[in-house]
Amino acid sequence: MIMTRTEHNVRKKMLQLLVFSSLLLLLLLLLSFILSDENLRLSSAGKNLPPSLEHLFGTDWLGRDMFTRTLKGLRLSLAVGAFASIMSVIVATVMGICAATFGKVVDNTVSWVIDLFIGMPHLVFMILISFIAGGGIKGIVLGVSLTHWMSLARVVRSEVLQIKHSEYIQISQSYGKSPWFIARKHILPFVLPQIMIGFLLMFPHVILHEAALTFLGFGLSPQTPAIGIILSEAMSHISTGKWWLVFFPGVLLVVVIKSFDNIGEQLRILMEPSSSNK
Repeated sequence: MIMTRTEHNVRKKMLQLLVFSSLLLLLLLLLSFILSDENLRLSSAGKNLPPSLEHLFGTDWLGRDMFTRTLKGLRLSLAVGAFASIMSVIVATVMGICAATFGKVVDNTVSWVIDLFIGMPHLVFMILISFIAGGGIKGIVLGVSLTHWMSLARVVRSEVLQIKHSEYIQISQSYGKSPWFIARKHILPFVLPQIMIGFLLMFPHVILHEAALTFLGFGLSPQTPAIGIILSEAMSHISTGKWWLVFFPGVLLVVVIKSFDNIGEQLRILMEPSSSNK
């Protein structure tokens, strides 16, 4: 009875953390739409103002409100990260299912490709792909999505290998169903929860690497309010005492990444109740 009550309290705390992280992200996203673009207009009278009640994150060297600029930059980073994560999940799902269902040759080929991608320096590989793709949003999406699918592909492959010899799949094969039909109708619904959890766990890494690419100048144009560009531009102003230009955008980026990581981790544990006792 005591053990059951303890398990209940653990799950309750997990749910509370999950709800809190979700509400925080929703609030930040709503604020990014609510805040007016008027706050981003250049103002010679409001340059380099420290944080105050009127400007929570202060203003930059052009008089733009940093609170508005940071939230809108995070919204753009989330949009780019979501698209890149979806592409990466699609690649991982296709690779994982094909490796487990289309024979040993395909399995060995996919495993070799996974090892090849994992063996390459992560950031260098992203920069190379982004540069070849011509930079911009397209370059970032391709660079990030093509370097984050390997771990999820291995998870999908291992899950498929556990059920490929199940009775209902063998019955479907005896009726002459094609491997594509079996993969679409039987295997994909089974691995869908793992794919969703993999997407949520991948998302914070994608956002962080998207910010790194834009920070290094391999992504969007300087006029685009992406969080990486905001941090990159602010670096030259730290030496002049404008600490708020880097501090608040950096802290908010960490908060967003940690919130997404919490959501993915808590969902993973709640879907595997046995792991909550560890």
